[in-house]
Amino acid sequence: MTIRISHGKLIDPANNEVIESDIYIDKGLIAGIDQAPDSLVVDHEIDAQGCWVVPGLIDCQARLRDPGQPHKANINSETWAAVENGITSLCIPPDTSPVIDNSATVELISHRNEMHGFGARIYPIGALTRELGGEQLSNLVSLKGNGCVAFSNATQPLASNLVQRRAMDYAAGEDMLVVIQPIDFDLLGNGCAHEGAIATRLGLPAIPEAAETAALAKNIELVAQTGARTHFGQLSCARSVDMIRRAKHKGLPVSADCAIHQLFLTDHDIGHFDSSKLTIPPLRSSYDRQALREGVADGSIDCICSDHQPHEADAKLRPFPSAEAGISGLDTLLALALRLVEEGVLSLPQVINRLSLNPARIFGLPGGMIAEGEIADLAIIDTSTHWVCRAQDFLSQGKNTAFEGWDFNASVSTTIIDGIVVFQR
Repeated sequence: MTIRISHGKLIDPANNEVIESDIYIDKGLIAGIDQAPDSLVVDHEIDAQGCWVVPGLIDCQARLRDPGQPHKANINSETWAAVENGITSLCIPPDTSPVIDNSATVELISHRNEMHGFGARIYPIGALTRELGGEQLSNLVSLKGNGCVAFSNATQPLASNLVQRRAMDYAAGEDMLVVIQPIDFDLLGNGCAHEGAIATRLGLPAIPEAAETAALAKNIELVAQTGARTHFGQLSCARSVDMIRRAKHKGLPVSADCAIHQLFLTDHDIGHFDSSKLTIPPLRSSYDRQALREGVADGSIDCICSDHQPHEADAKLRPFPSAEAGISGLDTLLALALRLVEEGVLSLPQVINRLSLNPARIFGLPGGMIAEGEIADLAIIDTSTHWVCRAQDFLSQGKNTAFEGWDFNASVSTTIIDGIVVFQR
């Protein structure tokens, strides 16, 4: 099918532009912008009058709970939640069950995604060590050959700094991307809230900033020693932003992301033990939130992710310290990101850059741009809509949102993947 998207405002994150133009799609690619190629016959037209047309969003951290935890979510429910919200690609960490440490698990995930038709693309992040045990390296070359776009030990510790050094040396030699969520597990302990006045008042075990920054400092030093391309995920502290900024200034091959909820919520939002706000890393101070916003604005933080972690209701009904951490984020990622535009934190092209182009470049994925010859992964955003966040309306199986009752403007009206309309409101 050939498609013409007419009268839309194209958001070009590569050139930081907003232009009004038509887009022509043929054979899964963007065949033309403004003018149709010679002899192209349009089969289907989409009127995007008053709408924004953006590259499909690429979420660089989303847990689908499949395989292994079908009571929480599955590939079918989560990929459809993604496309309904303009997310066309999902990078999933390796802590599934079984762990993504062998080619069979990669093929299983790919097969399950294909079974469910035209949901979002799934890009597995392979396990850095076997079964995430932290001791023996996985067969990284085999995993890369079967589609893993990066390697991580997720939130599991490595046995020693020596193991990590060897892993990063190996990754550097094979030009592999290493993804690290910096955690000092001794300092993390059994903590569940940011170390500060709120945790003290509520009597909650605290997580100091050093649980992140100490690990980050060590890992940056290992990057300097090995030269491994390294992406630091889910940063939460002002000092972390400064450290990444300095590392980039020194020319180290590092990049970083933060979860969208860290740009809006603080430890004050915990209120009276509201477990919907329980996350790891924890919600930090308003000072940290502002620093993260500034880091995203100046490019020190390259990407914004959902850090999607769907849970069944019972997982959040336990006492705060024993409830499961995480927020279901696919249904609110774009809406919250557009609120950053409303609040003047970022321009619209900058937001789309952090949600599409930068993740594509860092993880080596197709998409992220609107240009002739690029894959036709696109989202059309209707700017005239107003909606209220209700967990019961989520397409995701996880209803554990921290944004119940929030008002949002704009929503996705159409999502196109590989030149095929997979969602239309």
